[in-house]
Amino acid sequence: MITKQNAVISALGGYTPDTILDNKMLEKMVDTSDEWITSRTGIKERRILSDSTLATSDMAAFAIKNLLDNSGVAPEEIECLILATSTPDHILTPTASLVCEKAGLKNAWGFDFNAACSGFLFALSTGAAFIESRRHKKVLVVGADQMSAIVNYEDRNTCVLFGDGAGAVLLEPANEGEGVIDSIFKTDGSGTQFLSVPAGGSLYPASEETIAGKKHFVHQDGKTVFKNAINGMSSTSSAIMERNNLDADAVDWIIPHQANLRIIQAVSDRLKFPIEKVKINIQKYGNTTAATIPLCLWDFKDDFKPGENIVLTAFGAGFTWGSTYLKWGTLRKAN
Repeated sequence: MITKQNAVISALGGYTPDTILDNKMLEKMVDTSDEWITSRTGIKERRILSDSTLATSDMAAFAIKNLLDNSGVAPEEIECLILATSTPDHILTPTASLVCEKAGLKNAWGFDFNAACSGFLFALSTGAAFIESRRHKKVLVVGADQMSAIVNYEDRNTCVLFGDGAGAVLLEPANEGEGVIDSIFKTDGSGTQFLSVPAGGSLYPASEETIAGKKHFVHQDGKTVFKNAINGMSSTSSAIMERNNLDADAVDWIIPHQANLRIIQAVSDRLKFPIEKVKINIQKYGNTTAATIPLCLWDFKDDFKPGENIVLTAFGAGFTWGSTYLKWGTLRKAN
């Protein structure tokens, strides 16, 4: 009989482009202000992939190479790559295939995973299942999005929110008492009308009409998304804490999707969880969609101690949302 084993995050990597688009620069592009953006979103700047020869696959490969350098793991050791993204390089070719090539993952198979801003959490749970079943011993989970490619920089309601970036984690078999413990995920397809890129898929293929109507950019009903994001992240976080007999004092850190600072603060308030124990980096990256949570893990990795209880939570287009509970392990270090 094969017994279950947990999957632990054993290494981290990240990448953000060098080009910075700050609020003062946006003031010159659309009718907005630094004060308006900061007070409503908490964002001060975001990173933009300005090199037209690069795309999502390159950011993902850069994050993976950073992870491999940090951990001393050879690319040939990776057996599987799960890439969470809403901005694939191409409609047909899986971006994961390109990432495997660019990162030198010669022995890995890979696939794309699109659950919008919840993509990394959904992919993390899927990757953990490969470890739990003993199918694989080293699985890479990457969240990467080039949101600047699908943002209309004439729309002040959306262009202030999004940035580009990638974050990567390595999953391996866990020691006892470590790793991914539990997840709760939800979807509601009726939310599609409130947050989507309307055209470019099989329903509305590219045409003169869709291009003229700017239907290939992100369209969002901000108020509806705001309300549902707070309800979704707080309800699944509360449920997963209750299911695992955790109160707020027993959780060391909450790492939420970085969509809007006011959403993060509202979730913290509903959970009666001190904001000082909530990891936030939205001010410098904006909303990088599937990359926000792994970039938070990468940014704050030195703050996490083995055995600490961490809750990850996200909400995104689809609507998709959920929470994951994990116990932190010991990260690999390159020799």
